[in-house]
Formats: sequence, structure tokens, C-alpha cells
Amino acid sequence: MDASIIVCTYNRAESLKDTLAALAKLDAPPTRAWEVVVVDNHSRDHTRQVVEATQRDWPRLRYVFEPAQGLSHARNRGIAEAAGEVILFTDDDVLPEPDWLETTLAGLEKYGADACGGYIAPIWETPPPKWLTERFYGFLAVRTDRTDDYPIESASQAPFGANMAIRKAVFDKAGLFDTNRGRKGKVLASGEDGEMFERILAAGYTAVFLGQSRVHHKVEAFRVTKRYFRHWRFQTSRNIAQSRGLEGNRRLFNIPLYVFPQLLRAILRMLWGHLALPRDEAFNREIIVFHFLGLIQGLYRAR
Repeated sequence: MDASIIVCTYNRAESLKDTLAALAKLDAPPTRAWEVVVVDNHSRDHTRQVVEATQRDWPRLRYVFEPAQGLSHARNRGIAEAAGEVILFTDDDVLPEPDWLETTLAGLEKYGADACGGYIAPIWETPPPKWLTERFYGFLAVRTDRTDDYPIESASQAPFGANMAIRKAVFDKAGLFDTNRGRKGKVLASGEDGEMFERILAAGYTAVFLGQSRVHHKVEAFRVTKRYFRHWRFQTSRNIAQSRGLEGNRRLFNIPLYVFPQLLRAILRMLWGHLALPRDEAFNREIIVFHFLGLIQGLYRAR
């Protein structure tokens, strides 16, 4: 089989309907062998019924239940179940464009690449506030900064899971997603995509960004609030600290001593920012404080 599209889902049955409807409209030639695998990550709503109702008219759609809570667990289960040579990942709140599958596969072929990511446009449920400029789009898994093709050469350029593809053979050498990372239920931890692409590149594989491989990502109203951003940054930094740790010999409660003056400087910069700087820069400085707070709690928990 040429490709498997994996959609991991958790308690978003109604949104999943829209994603499946978009995937059903993918424009692929009759010779293209592909499937969609929905991985239900222990949802408590009517997700299974939604998939089964869609399966009646769409035999290439499969349903898999993964009881271990966490996005990385769900993705790894999808990889194990997938029959395709290329695995495309998207989410249950994403609407791929009709040419997404073919553009992605063609791009991998054109550049001889082993993995790729693509453009992610926002669908705003409510207009974003003025402080929410493009510098914060990464928190929302939105990527609109470039529309060209270019090589991915570092983990900082890693795509988001709403639009990425990896050849299945890559996982044999690079390994699966780190189950200590990634969102688990309502915990907003992230970082599993970047860590995966870090291993992919370290293993000698080639990755590219495809500007014409496009999807549209729903951004709910609750996600364009400062409260959401604070939680996302805190929980993600906590998760990174717990899974990776931090260098340093002199420690207090497992926290390197140099972290405390860094936190103090970040707080002072935040206070100055709220007094004298534009709203997006002021909030960005606040987010850095929450990064340090999450880091500290994660290190303390891992002591």
C-alpha cells in the first residue's frame, strides 16, 4: 500500500466528522492505494459510532482503539497498524485540502526525502486578539510563515503533527514517538514532534518542508486566551524537564542553581515589558517566566 493516513483522536467526535469528510474528498488517482486509520485514544464520547457510521460508505477507513492515554501512544499504535509505505499524520480538528495526499507524496518523491511537514492555516472560531501575532502561532500548531519548499535541517524546524509525513521504514532505525512526551488527556505537553525529527535527522535521513502540502487547523475560542498559552508553556516545559532533565552539578531539590537567577531576570524583563513594550512582546516575556516555572516543577518532580 502506498500510504496510510493516521488520525489520532480523543473526545472530539463531532470535529472528527469534519476531518473524515475532508479526507473522503482527497483527490487521488484510482491507482493510488491508501487508507485512513483512526486511532481512538480511549475517548468517552461517541467517537467509535462516528467512525463506524462513516465506514459503511468508505471501506478504506479503519478504526483502532488505544487504551494507553497519550498522543504518542496513539501515534505509535497507528504506526504499528498502518499498511502504507508512507505514513501521513493529521489531527481530529484538521481539514486537509483535496490535493494534500498527492502533493505530499509527490514532494517526498521529488526531493528523495524520508520525512516532511507542510503548511497549516488557521480556522479561527473567534478573531484572535491583537496580542496574538504570528510569533505565537506555534502554540496553536499553525504554520504560515513560509510557502516555499526547503530542507529541514534541525529540530527547531520540525513540522507539527497536524501536517507531517514519515516513511514507515524510518521508524525501524529512528524509533517510535517518545511516550514520555506529548499531550495526555487534558495535559497540554508537547515537544514529541521536534524530538522525533531530531532523531530522524541524527539517523541520517532527509526531511523537507513542502509549502504546497496544506491543511486547515481549527482554533477554538478557548485557545486564543492568555490562560491557555500560559498553561501550554508551563505544562510543555514541565514535561521536557521531566523527560530530559537539565545539566548542572550544583543543585537544590534537583534544580540547577543557575536556573534561579535566570528566573529572576525573566520576571524583571516581564515587568518592564508590561510597562513599556508592545502587547505581543510583553506577553512573550511573560511566557518565558512560565517556561521557567514549568521547568522548575518538572525538575522537582523528577528529583
